Amino acid sequence: MNMLIDSKLPNVGTTIFTVMSQLATEYAAVNLGQGFPDFPMDHALTDLVSKAMSDNFNQYAPMPGLPLLRERLAEKVNYLYGTNLNPDGQITITPGGTSAIYTALTTVLRPGDEVIVFEPAYDCYIPTIELNGAKPVLISLAYPDYSIPWDKVKEKINSHTRMIMINTPHNPTGAVLSENDIAELRKIVTDTNILILSDEVYEHLIFDGIEHQSILRYPDLLERSFVCFSFGKTYHCTGWKLGYCISSAALMKEYRKVFQFNAFCCDTPKQVALAEFIQNKKAYLELGGFMQKKRDYFRELMRATPFKLIPSHGSYFECYSYADFSDEADMDLAVRLTKDYGIATIPLSAFYKNSEDNKVLRFCFAKKETTLERAVEKLAGLSR
Repeated sequence: MNMLIDSKLPNVGTTIFTVMSQLATEYAAVNLGQGFPDFPMDHALTDLVSKAMSDNFNQYAPMPGLPLLRERLAEKVNYLYGTNLNPDGQITITPGGTSAIYTALTTVLRPGDEVIVFEPAYDCYIPTIELNGAKPVLISLAYPDYSIPWDKVKEKINSHTRMIMINTPHNPTGAVLSENDIAELRKIVTDTNILILSDEVYEHLIFDGIEHQSILRYPDLLERSFVCFSFGKTYHCTGWKLGYCISSAALMKEYRKVFQFNAFCCDTPKQVALAEFIQNKKAYLELGGFMQKKRDYFRELMRATPFKLIPSHGSYFECYSYADFSDEADMDLAVRLTKDYGIATIPLSAFYKNSEDNKVLRFCFAKKETTLERAVEKLAGLSR
């Protein structure tokens, strides 16, 4: 007997990251598609995890997260942004940044609510909004600099607008928000009940001397915001799936009501290790410079190809246009590069609900230099 259900996500299939990674494996291609480092994380941190397990920190952590870790996150926020947080009531440790985002949206959204989403968008945003019965209101970032068209945002605001989602540094483009963007956001939400979800998982992966415009800098905005982060992106351990959410005490109280019936709590020994390791400020303060060197090296290598750079100022990623040498669909080119040239990328149309195609591919440069060299060498035969 075949049991059928009415799908809650009828138009959603396997994510583009899984599709391209499987294709990369099948064709033994260099994978610059999915965003994960191929170099080792700091052994000091893995040693701390082993020690925590040996010291018998192997049972459930408190639901909001290890108290010491939350205290040290509050200290870090004060050090970086000058904002005082109550670690007991404003910080919750989550199983990754995506989980933090999912929980925040599920906490507040009801059928009929509208959420402004900027595209291209990280692929969990729209499905999570729809799972909660709300409506994503889609606004395309201005191509090719992927800036927010605030005039269009103002046009879309109405009595149903429940939330605006922002992401800086931005995945998939590497664009970053400016002080002017924050000023525009503040103008829009002041004297409204509109909430903000700020995806800041690439918080420390910001380049070119640009200052990260975290919502945590702005107490008036934090009062209405859920701000989501990732330990995996900061410490090169994406497979750990650990992150956290920061909000006002009132919003966090509701957030935890949902979280306790979802994940309940996160991996204890890793939280113990992170509580110790986070005191090493150098590990996150020097991360931007470390990753910028990889970005810049990749840029130099790509000069030998016909691709045209669309500059990134943050994240693991940089986008390149191929409009000057091909008119094929970006998905078709991504598949062809994987099969015929042995390099996997991500087509940017995958980050738009309507598959908007600007002839752009995303490359992940968070790799060893030898990996980047092998990848670009495979493009040597690509005609201009």
